[in-house]
Amino acid sequence: MSLTRRPHHVGRMISAAARAFTDGRLLPRADVIALQEADKGTARTGRHHVAKELATEMGMHWVHAPSGLPRGIAPAKRQWWLDFEEPIGLHDSGDTGVALLSRVPWSEVTRIDLPWRECPWRPRLAMAATLSLGPTQIRLFNAHVDPHMAVGGQLAQLEAIAAEAEAATVPTIILGDFNTLSKQKCIDTRRFLEARGYTTPLQTGTATWRGAGLRMHADWIFTRGVTIQRWGVARLLLNVSDHWPIWAEVAL
Repeated sequence: MSLTRRPHHVGRMISAAARAFTDGRLLPRADVIALQEADKGTARTGRHHVAKELATEMGMHWVHAPSGLPRGIAPAKRQWWLDFEEPIGLHDSGDTGVALLSRVPWSEVTRIDLPWRECPWRPRLAMAATLSLGPTQIRLFNAHVDPHMAVGGQLAQLEAIAAEAEAATVPTIILGDFNTLSKQKCIDTRRFLEARGYTTPLQTGTATWRGAGLRMHADWIFTRGVTIQRWGVARLLLNVSDHWPIWAEVAL
């Protein structure tokens, strides 16, 4: 699609996502949303601020952590099966990042920079924030793990998140795009977090991403101190993202 048509097209996609997260037909009405690759002012998204505009349409609070892309540095050659994403221009004034949306305000927002030596053109990060629901608090971690690293590199990034989570004295949720694009990465990621007391209702191999005719398990929700009562993958939301939203209902 041409860049001249991009502002209108992306605006329509943001509105479509807002409806899907609100009307309860494809998934339960969302109270909390975690976004990865949430662009802010890039040419590829028609200069939209995706997290801010989605939150505004839904009447939600939002926080966004930008990646801090290195300007003017050409990307290294990537694996061909991952080289399908439209890149952000070398001198684009915009950025991407992770974001959290909620119907109640966030507090104690923390940026977590992840070790990312193998991909200098795409810094990887996570963010943490605390959600207060009456007397109950939850510490939520939204992660975007690098898909290009081997298992050991991905686990090093998860270790940085888990170390931050250990400091939390309230129930914790770690979720996001873990880019576990192989069976072994799924197995090792699950084993890593379960060894630290986290659980997930997702069966290993649950398809959450599709591209080039493939379906893979890229996205996860892990909890400690709270129980997931119901969960699902909204696979009918096809045209907003290459990832299908995972949803979960959490009992406090």
